[in-house]
Amino acid sequence: MKKNHFKLLIAAFIIGTSFAIHSCSKDDDEVVTIVPVGIAQDPNNFKGDIPSGQTVTLDPTKVYVLNGIVKIKDGGKLVIPAGTRITATAGASSYIIVEQGGKLFANGTPGSPVLFTSAPATAGSWGGIVICGKAPINTGTSAISEIASATYGGAESADNSGSLTYMRIQYAGADYFGKKFNGLSLFGVGSETKIENVALVTNAEDGIQIYGGTVNVSNIVSLSNSNDALVWTDGWIGTASNIYTKRKSDGTGNIGLKGINNISNYDAAPRSNATIKNVTLIGGTTGDSFGVKINQGSYATIDNIVTSNWATGISLEQDPSVAYFNGHKKITNAHFDNTTTKVALKSTAGTNVPIVDTTFTEKSDATGAGNGLLTPTWATGWSTLQ
Repeated sequence: MKKNHFKLLIAAFIIGTSFAIHSCSKDDDEVVTIVPVGIAQDPNNFKGDIPSGQTVTLDPTKVYVLNGIVKIKDGGKLVIPAGTRITATAGASSYIIVEQGGKLFANGTPGSPVLFTSAPATAGSWGGIVICGKAPINTGTSAISEIASATYGGAESADNSGSLTYMRIQYAGADYFGKKFNGLSLFGVGSETKIENVALVTNAEDGIQIYGGTVNVSNIVSLSNSNDALVWTDGWIGTASNIYTKRKSDGTGNIGLKGINNISNYDAAPRSNATIKNVTLIGGTTGDSFGVKINQGSYATIDNIVTSNWATGISLEQDPSVAYFNGHKKITNAHFDNTTTKVALKSTAGTNVPIVDTTFTEKSDATGAGNGLLTPTWATGWSTLQ
């Protein structure tokens, strides 16, 4: 053993830190790699912090028991390979949070998705996944997340918090000091973060909620969640494309898509201004009965949307949102199936507003998320849809 290798072993022993040390040689030079032994070494006790400079990679052949909080700190990384299963067991104390500057890479495949689930397998049995980025919000220069109490927001529109692809989150939504987790909460997340092919299934609150930021989401399935399928607020400026949502089989649950600018200041900047395209929203018989509800100052453009089994397909409320949409063709290529009222407008005072005929256009063969009223091909299998 060379002298430098021996010194590294002694140093590790003295400071009381566990290391896995690997060495290899090429010609006369020996290369030594020190790998921190972190929270992932015990799949039956998966919890703890991932600090700056540390990358933890899970083993897809094992089932990880999430019996506490995993915090990915600034400069830390958690890598979850395809096929990995994580089962939460500690209620609201089981969740994963990516703090500002941390990164989560949970990348599955159509045949081998990453799965977050719980024991028991019932809605609200664990927290969920929370990501806090550095992109702009309209509730201040920065803010503290209502879930997990972490800082989010800033001026980095292209902030990168990692990559989530072919991943399913189910049975989340536990109560956290009077607030419920969503399946996936995105606080001030930036545009370089990848959110594609993500399913939110049977969660006890919203499927996804986006709190400001500039993140784009695509190929999203939100099924049988107890509240809304996808919500945005606090100045989100991004794109949501290929969105398929369906209410619970008993018809309960609330809105398909809900857009808000700022609940305290409808004209707060930056204003929520989402681009929504290629959407299928399957409703039920009870609840709020809005396929889409955009209010409290939010703007949006909506193209290629299919709604089915809703009392109201699209509801636009409060003066700023109504003025933006009414007569301006911000809603195009819409198909309203078994929808009592296609589009409704309501003022801040609560009175109905007459709809100008150029507010929306219809298309009877709109494809929505890809297959009209039926399951889109891209969503079959990995999302639980068949």
